[in-house]
Amino acid sequence: MSFPQYQDYDGIGLAELVKKKDITPLEVVDAAIERAERHNPALNAIVYEAWDEAREAAKKPLPDGPLQGVPFLIKDLGSEVRGWPRTSGSKFVADVVDDHDSELVRRFRASGVVLMGKTNTPEYGITGTTESALLGPCRSPWNTNHISGGSSGGAASATAAGIVPLAHASDGLGSIRIPAACCGLFGLKITRDRNPQGPKDYDRGIGFSVDHVVSRSVRDSAAMLDVTGYPEDDSPYAAPKKDRPYLEEILLSPGKLRVAWSGETPSGRPIDPEVQAELEKTVALLQSLGHECTERGLGVDYRTLYKAQGAVSASNFSASMMRLIEEKGREPLPDELEPLTWAAYKGGQKLTGAQAMWGWQQLRVLNRQILSLWKEFDIYLCPVLATPPPEIGVIDPVKLAPKELNRRQGVHFPFTPPFNFTGQPSMSVPLSMSASGLPLGMMFTGRYGDEATLFRLAAQLEKEQPWNGRKPALWG
Repeated sequence: MSFPQYQDYDGIGLAELVKKKDITPLEVVDAAIERAERHNPALNAIVYEAWDEAREAAKKPLPDGPLQGVPFLIKDLGSEVRGWPRTSGSKFVADVVDDHDSELVRRFRASGVVLMGKTNTPEYGITGTTESALLGPCRSPWNTNHISGGSSGGAASATAAGIVPLAHASDGLGSIRIPAACCGLFGLKITRDRNPQGPKDYDRGIGFSVDHVVSRSVRDSAAMLDVTGYPEDDSPYAAPKKDRPYLEEILLSPGKLRVAWSGETPSGRPIDPEVQAELEKTVALLQSLGHECTERGLGVDYRTLYKAQGAVSASNFSASMMRLIEEKGREPLPDELEPLTWAAYKGGQKLTGAQAMWGWQQLRVLNRQILSLWKEFDIYLCPVLATPPPEIGVIDPVKLAPKELNRRQGVHFPFTPPFNFTGQPSMSVPLSMSASGLPLGMMFTGRYGDEATLFRLAAQLEKEQPWNGRKPALWG
């Protein structure tokens, strides 16, 4: 293998070379480190470097998984790695160092990957852009003046730049799909509780957030979920069982799918004309593949939906902060939380238990309304973002007042949250590019528990309109 070709392989491709002994895991890790040292100064995607640990791991026998010897990064939010810091992008907990691997990290290791560091994330993963007072802005390798998305922006930036072929990501309101769309990657938000949360999963007790990966190929995403996506023995909400390995699903035809599609936004504002045009091109592509496409929106009462979600999320965040404060033994200082984080924390404290439970009840009713639509179609298609990826600073969580910050987030990221509420699998597929050379992701959402159909469709689209030939400006 010629080392300049490292970045052209996906994870399974690298693992095949390792298993054939064409290259050693140490050589693969060294190639990843070389690219990280070359490109990360411009991106700020990797915020903790474990180069020596990765090299030592690569010298030892690795699990015989589908991604054996593949360099891998962990998002600096939520998942513990023994001996590594976990800042959650916040000054308040910047000194946390974990003494164990989470269950998900143990399963990642079982796939054969070699952990080499942690990726940038906004404070507590709250925003759709990765810009924080502690870790600084993460930039897109397509144009470093633009965002890489959030909250898995570091994972997406590093993957799109060819530092790693895939990386850990998580999604609470769009945090896998938004970065995947901004960086031209495949990003699947899996069904609620498909991957393990572990016994200390209080922060995800409301079920909105899930962990998986962003990747440059569909098959890498399928391979990793085959390794990680099985129930914990004590999981109270295990996801429905799959029929077969996802690596087998991507070899099957999706058949003729009924696709509903829309550019409908909660505010009623039209989306960017360029995004609308690319959405319509995607519909034409689906029709050419034999799928039946009908224009229709979700028709949900968005105002009530987000009022309910706001009560639930704010209450949950305040409860999580109470636990962190108990662990730290003190309240955060004024400069240890960003304005939006303070607003969420204090706002949640003002809500009554009745208001929080009203939110839960209303969400349950509206979730049933949304889920019932899949009796009439198989897939719901819309864009991931309503605009091309904005520039760094347009959605600045450090400088903007919370109300204005959320207004701007609503302008750019209106589509992803409902499917966190319902728990459905939903994926960003990098089918389009803007005239200015920035990726535009299209979002496909499936029935609850049905990642299989999404994987089949994604593989069909990847074959029909491949994206791996498109390279960002920051690639060589």
